[in-house]
Amino acid sequence: MTCMKAYSVDLRAKIVESVRRGVSKSETAHRFGVNRSTVRRYLKQLDEEGALVPKKAPGKPSKLNESVIRLLEEDLRARPWATHGQRGEFLSVACGVEMSEATICRAIKGRLSHSRKKDLRQQASGTSG
Repeated sequence: MTCMKAYSVDLRAKIVESVRRGVSKSETAHRFGVNRSTVRRYLKQLDEEGALVPKKAPGKPSKLNESVIRLLEEDLRARPWATHGQRGEFLSVACGVEMSEATICRAIKGRLSHSRKKDLRQQASGTSG
């Protein structure tokens, strides 16, 4: 899943400026390739807040801070056979952080770039041929 990036403040200013010069909201939306509701939202935001800076994305802060990632990395080296559930139990006891197996899986694959697949060099040398 990818996160959509906010339009730049410069583009937002140009959109608002276009409407303030007398171009209709619909025509402005068409010219800039944005939705009409986006044009209305930018006008309202400028009137109410006085700025066109994008708002912070909603959501909870990540439970995976650097110390948790370090512990997870050490656990991968010490117990390569452990399941994601066992790693979750370990992190819960060690850090007091509860997280799902899916979160642990994403951290291992994404942030640590680790795969549970066997090393291809070991497979090649272990076969007869």
